[in-house]
Amino acid sequence: MPVHEVEGATGALKVKLRRGERMCLIGMNVDPKPAPDFVGFAIEVQSPGAAGFQWLRNRLAFDYPQGTTLTGNRDYLTSQAPLQTFRWIHFPYQPKPGEYAYRVTMMHMTAAALRAGDQVTVGIELFDETVPGFVDIGFTRNFASSQAFADTFPDRAGRKLILPDKAKDGLSLDKTKAPDGVYQWLGGKSTELLFGILAEATQDAATTLDVLAYDLNEPDMVACLETVARRAAGGVATLRIVIDDSDDHGKADSAETQAAGRLRTAGAEVHRHHFDGLQHNKVVIVKRNGVAERVICGSTNFSFRGLYIQANNMLLFSAPEAVNLFSQMFALARVGPKALEADPLSKIWHALTAPDGSTVRICFSPHPGTSSVSLTPLEGAIEQATSSIFYSVAFLNQDTKGPIRKALDRLLDKPLFSYGVVNRKSGLKLVKPDGSDGVVDFKYLGAHAPTPFKEEWSGEAGINIHHKFVVTDFDLPSAKLFAGSSNLSFSGEEGNGDHLIQISNARVATAYAIEALRMFDHLHFRTKMEEAGVPKSGAAKAGKGVIKLAKPPGPGETAWFERFYIADSQKLRDRLLFSR
Repeated sequence: MPVHEVEGATGALKVKLRRGERMCLIGMNVDPKPAPDFVGFAIEVQSPGAAGFQWLRNRLAFDYPQGTTLTGNRDYLTSQAPLQTFRWIHFPYQPKPGEYAYRVTMMHMTAAALRAGDQVTVGIELFDETVPGFVDIGFTRNFASSQAFADTFPDRAGRKLILPDKAKDGLSLDKTKAPDGVYQWLGGKSTELLFGILAEATQDAATTLDVLAYDLNEPDMVACLETVARRAAGGVATLRIVIDDSDDHGKADSAETQAAGRLRTAGAEVHRHHFDGLQHNKVVIVKRNGVAERVICGSTNFSFRGLYIQANNMLLFSAPEAVNLFSQMFALARVGPKALEADPLSKIWHALTAPDGSTVRICFSPHPGTSSVSLTPLEGAIEQATSSIFYSVAFLNQDTKGPIRKALDRLLDKPLFSYGVVNRKSGLKLVKPDGSDGVVDFKYLGAHAPTPFKEEWSGEAGINIHHKFVVTDFDLPSAKLFAGSSNLSFSGEEGNGDHLIQISNARVATAYAIEALRMFDHLHFRTKMEEAGVPKSGAAKAGKGVIKLAKPPGPGETAWFERFYIADSQKLRDRLLFSR
């Protein structure tokens, strides 16, 4: 298995690369502190099989000449518009297997002229299975509200054809009318994992499926399930499915009820219930000749928003021990709402061993009256972390008394790097590394994008971040990931049918940490864009509404990087964490 992190150094510059899921985290450090004329990093990449290096690009520049039409595109080579940050995430265009080489150069400016300084070149393999033969991880893109989406799909009229007006209308939406390629672009690797196994299931007569669904309005998925269900013979179903029927899901016209009817007609064995709260699992178990071979799980609902709008994660286990545990859970879930909570399977964590010797533990809920079964290990990992914590917990704001909410609130008093996001009614609450909050309004930038950016799509009504994961100490041997369908709340663990997975593996934890950075930095930058675009009194005279790169400081001014060298600050931890 290729390494998931590599590093190199020349002079004052150190560069560390870390493998993510179809992305690479580039951590940079300069020690000792650079001279005031240092204005950022220029980065080049050489893709597998490419003849030479290509410059990464920046949307920002030092100046925007009058009379120039600003598009907000990545118009500026980093050789001319260096990146003023100590970390960057690169998303290779048209990704392919093999080694990606990165060349990072310190850039200095004297009298408005740029010159190159120390330079480091290092390479890493990016596009392989997360833990070969054990688990593969996929993330949805969650970039519907972004400059990248606006670049790729500029047709505003076409955007209105991507989503159904109401969730209940999803199964009848004609996806062919949406902009070409939009669902693949938005769905990312998660969509590839899901539809990859569904395509295999429809084509292989020896394959059967067991499914647990919460939201279910993705028409292509339901069509695949119907195809599998039609192979039923001799009274033996080839598709067995448990679909949530809580609240709106249980209504006669809901997409979930429509799907249940269609699947029954096709020959499936269909069950509807909601445990003591919700049937909240999002699980597909693949069996071949009656033997369970793979299971998909995680936070991703089988819906338009779950797959194409929200930030979500999906795990595809091929390890027999993991697949068999989910098969046991499904067998109990199909019996009815009380069977799982009464069975010993839901009373403990179940331990597995990955090929590299790292530990994987899985816990199934509900646990009536005993949420501590699943939540205590996570609380302990948060309390014991010494380096960093990244978290994205979709509905944490609703859990005012739970142990995970309290443990995350206490992070602000600890000298480690923490970065997180939770949903709230007015938007997203982004908890920044310095302890301050930012509220991200996905509709605002549809009308008030500051120079040089273009207006963005909001992704329509509904939450945009649906992840439920916590990563502790990703850069240490004690790295841990907690993820799954669980909302990580005591009420959810006591009443909902859910799964929570702990993986003590640095390669997996790193993949989720990079996903967290990708998502959080995007949201953090959106708050800066919003601040720059607010048309307040005197803003135009003060230069607001334009975001530029910083030039070397004049008398009485401070260099852009000074805040990253303040002792015991979160910016200092930020600079050091991702390059060590």
